Amino acid sequence: SENSIADSVDKVYDAVLAIVSYKNDTQIASGTGFVYKTDNKYGYIMTNQHVIENSDKVILIMSDDREVEGKILGGDEYLDLAIIRINKSDVKGVAIIGDSSTSNVGDTVFTIGSPMGYEYRGTATSGILSGKNRMVEVSIASTNDFVMQVLQIDAAINPGNSGGPLVNIKGEVIGINSLKLVEDEIEGMGFAIPIEYAMNYVDELEKGNKIERPLIGITMLNATDSYRLYQNGVMLDDDIDEGVVVISVSKNSGADKAGLKKGDVILAVNGEKVSNAAYLKYELYKCNVGDTIEVTYMRNGKTAKTKVTLTKIEE
Repeated sequence: SENSIADSVDKVYDAVLAIVSYKNDTQIASGTGFVYKTDNKYGYIMTNQHVIENSDKVILIMSDDREVEGKILGGDEYLDLAIIRINKSDVKGVAIIGDSSTSNVGDTVFTIGSPMGYEYRGTATSGILSGKNRMVEVSIASTNDFVMQVLQIDAAINPGNSGGPLVNIKGEVIGINSLKLVEDEIEGMGFAIPIEYAMNYVDELEKGNKIERPLIGITMLNATDSYRLYQNGVMLDDDIDEGVVVISVSKNSGADKAGLKKGDVILAVNGEKVSNAAYLKYELYKCNVGDTIEVTYMRNGKTAKTKVTLTKIEE
């Protein structure tokens, strides 16, 4: 039927599985994942990092109700992505990977997941692609300041859907369901990580490698954080209500060599506005260690630019 997406659902259904995470034999989380590839020995499953974080065992429930223990290969909290491996013989289906950049607002999309856990595993919900390139501020374990660029959808996403696939009408995965605005006055706003963004990192995560991120070499506060700025001896003009204020500069860092100083207000990176520390980190983490970025900043009421070479974060 032209009014049914059943054929599209069938293409991905057997690749989707429920995930239950345990710590010391106690369940600590549940979510969804999907098989995105196989090799000669294994099947590889993508999910959210927050689904498996702090777990010492993960059980995967296949579409035919078989339960299989998976091996966590790697994950990253900033990406909110994790990779799990199972034996190829346990794989029932493999998802087709698409490209969200070719999708348009208004396109039909659907998800398959495990809302509310085991009992409702394999639930399909549909809707439309409501928005692209949305910047959503999120809190992760190591910091309160980070943003993700995500797809916005109105398909129902509930606890347990995290890590499941966002799928287009062709049955291709275009995103990974990651977070939802959960407030009483908000309804029908879900978010997904674009699949092409996630696929840029799977090779490193499969190897268990830590994603290396660059360092600019400063401590910072938001321009709106007037009390903490005052505590650190920084006073800004009243009309400065956006940007990132340099509180200190690490000796011999890229920022130090570029001439940045305490009290400078960073306004943009590579021409992209950074309204606060979350956006600065987002722009910074697009880059690699060794890259040189252009930083636009304000000092004593005057705007200037400088080049900063990024270094490695020392553990």
